[in-house]
Amino acid sequence: MIGGRVDSLPLNAAVTAALDPFGLQPRGWLMPGERSAPRLKNGTVSEAICLVGHGGGGFWPVFQTWHEMHPGTADPLDAWSKAVIEPIAALLGGEAVFPSDRPWHPFQQWAMAAEGLKPSPLGLLIHPEYGLWHGYRGAILFDDAGFTGEDAIANPATEAAASHPCDTCASRPCLSACPVEAFAPAGFAVSSCRDYLKLDEGQAGCMKSGCLAREACPVGRNYRYGAEQIRFHMAAYS
Repeated sequence: MIGGRVDSLPLNAAVTAALDPFGLQPRGWLMPGERSAPRLKNGTVSEAICLVGHGGGGFWPVFQTWHEMHPGTADPLDAWSKAVIEPIAALLGGEAVFPSDRPWHPFQQWAMAAEGLKPSPLGLLIHPEYGLWHGYRGAILFDDAGFTGEDAIANPATEAAASHPCDTCASRPCLSACPVEAFAPAGFAVSSCRDYLKLDEGQAGCMKSGCLAREACPVGRNYRYGAEQIRFHMAAYS
């Protein structure tokens, strides 16, 4: 293993403890086969992947404080994620990778495999507890996880897959809520969505209170992002 564990904590508990002050959490583990395993910078094949992310907006106050101290930072949320996760990965003897960096890593596939998630009709992965209010900020690769029976692997895929919320949602309110019907079986009409957001109606609606389609989903309402976070994400998207 590169480096070592923190004290004698099982690895999952150590990752959880290190991420918690920042409002982040382990979002599932993968033990990839040799053919599909990403390599660390030294060429070693990773033995385990820990997805790092959040359910709800618990990390937002921590990010806001950092953002105020680093004005003008390009892609501030990505920059903050790296500032937080990279030193934690090094401390735990791993190596951090991020969705925004090349070589592109298959974060969506990792998430579906690790947590048993499936795409919602909007294309976003939906979680049985968090609904559409969750995200992945990075992942930590380990070249020798050394898991034993005492290591609690979070979010078993079988439990999440068994309770996929869209399977029992007959009305699909998310699809009828979009003012420009940007979500269709053929895919997401990005240009239609962005053109609408430039209009007065879009500025007063989705840009202010969040994507109306996402807002229409009844799952995970207790984890809905706050107003400032929603506006931040909408501004970054538009």
